[in-house]
Amino acid sequence: MADDSHSFSKSAIGSYAAVGDSFTEGVGDPGPDDTFIGWADRLAILLSDQQPEHTFRYANLAVRGRLLDQIVEEQVPRAKELGPDLVTFCAGGNDILRPGSDPDDVAQRYEAAVAELRATVGTVLLCTGFDTRGVPVLRHLRGKIATYTAHVRAIADRHDCPVLDLWSLRSVQDRRAWSEDRLHLSADGHTRVALRAAQVLGLEVPADPDQPWPEEGQRSAAEVRRDNIHWAREHLVPWIGRRLRGESSGDNVEPKRPDLLPL
Repeated sequence: MADDSHSFSKSAIGSYAAVGDSFTEGVGDPGPDDTFIGWADRLAILLSDQQPEHTFRYANLAVRGRLLDQIVEEQVPRAKELGPDLVTFCAGGNDILRPGSDPDDVAQRYEAAVAELRATVGTVLLCTGFDTRGVPVLRHLRGKIATYTAHVRAIADRHDCPVLDLWSLRSVQDRRAWSEDRLHLSADGHTRVALRAAQVLGLEVPADPDQPWPEEGQRSAAEVRRDNIHWAREHLVPWIGRRLRGESSGDNVEPKRPDLLPL
């Protein structure tokens, strides 16, 4: 496992703002009242445990479906205005999914946003892409995602940012780390990412994010085929339809936690 932790005092993080898209909003990890929890909320709880009760403040500005330029326009200025001790900046994934997108161009715009955040925020944690070799709908994009991931790590080096390296987190390559739509993490997947992010920030965590999954029985070919048909009908076809209509899953969605509020 790469050591991407930085040697700062974890007690110095008294506030945190999460910036990004569906990954950071927590899609795939259902919470109460049709909301989502997700890795960022879970990381916020781990960070709050390092502070006196009710003093840690947290905002989640992420909105599903947002492209990099939308995140930079809508969320980065708000994060700077809030002035937290920590910002997690995970963006560009939806751009990479688009046909014809250039990871070099996306990375250039991403770096400009990182520089803008680093000018005012003490710690900016960056996220790489996942290794998608085992994700059927994303497997063919693995080369583009790897290129973008290499850019993110280089940008982190240039701007002295800790890195949440999702590519090296082997546990999320298991199908149980992913929700039914195969595009977003499950609750267990989000939990493992939160634990890894906490490790990167120097926290002691209650479990190893890369611990092996429990053994499960071998699925039959018929079960796999039935699952694939169900997934295509319930998730793939609607996703393609939205793309063709120019719609986003984030249309008319507002950030779930736009202000720095105590946990």
